[in-house]
Amino acid sequence: MSTSTTPPGIPGLEEETATASLGHDEKTTTGAVVRVQVQGRDTGTIRLGDHTRGAGEPEDDTPRYAPEWLELREPADAAARSAELLDPLRIRLANLPTRANGLVIHDLGCGTGSMGRWLAPRLDGPQHWVLHDRDPYLLHFAAVGSPRSAADGSRVTVETQRGDVARLTADAVAGASLVTASALLDVLTPDEIEALAAACAGAGCPALLTLSVVGRVELTPAHPMDAEIAAAFNAHQRRGDLLGPDAVTVACDAFARHGATVRVHPSAWRLGPDESALTAEWLRGWVGAAVEERPELAPRADAYLRDRLAACAAGELSAVVHHSDLLALARPTGGA
Repeated sequence: MSTSTTPPGIPGLEEETATASLGHDEKTTTGAVVRVQVQGRDTGTIRLGDHTRGAGEPEDDTPRYAPEWLELREPADAAARSAELLDPLRIRLANLPTRANGLVIHDLGCGTGSMGRWLAPRLDGPQHWVLHDRDPYLLHFAAVGSPRSAADGSRVTVETQRGDVARLTADAVAGASLVTASALLDVLTPDEIEALAAACAGAGCPALLTLSVVGRVELTPAHPMDAEIAAAFNAHQRRGDLLGPDAVTVACDAFARHGATVRVHPSAWRLGPDESALTAEWLRGWVGAAVEERPELAPRADAYLRDRLAACAAGELSAVVHHSDLLALARPTGGA
């Protein structure tokens, strides 16, 4: 299991665009999908290519992750994201031409909106967030749970766009001040990362791409099977043409080729007794993916997982799950 939200591709993308104000409680929702005013305008094409993801069949419309999992991991994500990348980002954003509506931020694969809840209150000035995800159920949570104000009290608004995200063009993010994503790079292919870097370069906007897995896990106390499970999991992450733990290196090269200044900073989950619920769910997925990759591990892996879950429940297990955050500062264009 990746710690990422997978945005699988489907042919014939149907895109839905909606807007909602975060500064007021004027809209209420009773269903699973947020339904607010639909804007009659072209929002550009944001679409994943029509290709399979290693299993031989296209992905169906089943959400990759439930809101409950995203909620469980959100505090660990917030603690892990690199605050060290914010100062160079703020400097770049401060040097942009002043816009009447402030910053325009596109969040790709937004899930339930955790990136916006973390970043919007750390940036000054009015902000308009464009939240992209293929799952309308997750977009509901993202819109309803978005922050209302920036660091200086300025208003934050949100717009949701339903659609797959990866192979986007510069036109799709034209006028953007910033492109963000969380736990996305490691479920992309080399071509998709190249397209993302090219789009940001073409639009002249920076990209803050957080929480990409890098293939390293440290468990305390150690166990003889730790390395074997980790290796099988990493192989699972690289199934098909997905990059998995190699994604950050590939992304650095792609953005640099397009003239961006790239900075990378570690952003590890550090899980102790207070995070035992998250650790247990992560362990189940981590071991499960390893066994899916190497079925012959199953008998030993079952015993390993039982031992690890027992230690977790007893407060005797800690885990460091390594990720990296990437900030790419594209060269500004005439429209930036």
